[in-house]
Amino acid sequence: MIAPSAIAGLEHLAGAVMLLDLRLRVQYANPAAETLFDLSNRSALGHPVGEVLQDAGPLLAAVRQALAENATYVEHGLELAAPGHPRLHLSCSVTPVEIAGAGLLLEFHQIDQQLRIAREERIQDQTQANRALIRNLAHEIKNPLGGIRGAAQLLARELPQPQLQEYTQVIVREADRLQSLMDRLLAPNRLPHWAELNIHEVLERVRGLVLAEFTGGLSVRRDYDVSLPPMVGDKERLIQALLNIARNAAQAMEGRGTITLRTRVARQVTLARRRHRLALQVQVIDTGPGIPEALRERVFYPLVSGREGGHGLGLTLAQEFVNQHRGSIEFESAPGGTCFTILLPLVTREELTASKVKS
Repeated sequence: MIAPSAIAGLEHLAGAVMLLDLRLRVQYANPAAETLFDLSNRSALGHPVGEVLQDAGPLLAAVRQALAENATYVEHGLELAAPGHPRLHLSCSVTPVEIAGAGLLLEFHQIDQQLRIAREERIQDQTQANRALIRNLAHEIKNPLGGIRGAAQLLARELPQPQLQEYTQVIVREADRLQSLMDRLLAPNRLPHWAELNIHEVLERVRGLVLAEFTGGLSVRRDYDVSLPPMVGDKERLIQALLNIARNAAQAMEGRGTITLRTRVARQVTLARRRHRLALQVQVIDTGPGIPEALRERVFYPLVSGREGGHGLGLTLAQEFVNQHRGSIEFESAPGGTCFTILLPLVTREELTASKVKS
């Protein structure tokens, strides 16, 4: 047992610290380490660090190196997690110490935050370019559409045979459909309507729409954490974002396969350069063929589609709507399945509005 006086200085450190004895058992974890790994000092006390943290092989190698050289040893690029929790990207410095009950001091530094910030900056730049391209494209298309529709109406009046007017009606209807699409592309500029909502109501709406559209053998499973609190957001935009992702998945599977809608709480995440103690995690998981390797770096770009006849705007708009909520959207894909993960901060309407004003 380590004397309280020996660890008093570690209690208030911002960095995550653990003390091990020479048998590599945890003797102390400061509050920052408890928060980082989402564990308690009491539950870790006396257990081998290789049991407390998963995939600890490189960490144990660093510990042995520090003991062998009796000097501080730093290991970069560690991936560690408490059992049942997501992996964290960390660096760790291991220092031999002389404290009664402990012989090693481990200091963990999280690099997830720097990686995420850099990735978010790239996404923001990409989103700005996407938005400009979409709006320019929509404006360019809207002008000739009006001319096409007007010409079709004039032509209908001149046609002597009523049955020929069916063709002009097709032109008018398709022009109206494209006009509606252009209006939707320009819609993201409208300010979001913030209100308290239940994410499961959003997902149930998405589930119903997808099942109604794909009736040939598609299964949409629910895997909800019903204990999640309400969030603040624009309900219609979240429905559209998740519907675009789910619809893409169904189309990739040609309407046959399984889509899983999963919700969980995520802890200690950084979104839009702000640290959040809690965030809402939504995943759309499919059993499809996966996203082709050549498209993965460009999957959120406008007009990029891996499906013949696809317009390549669904994921672009999904990313736009998620970013408006100060959230993030990422994916993992391999042959046999793709998982899109959306993280949304659990904040009040005032906090969300204030963050938008500052940005």
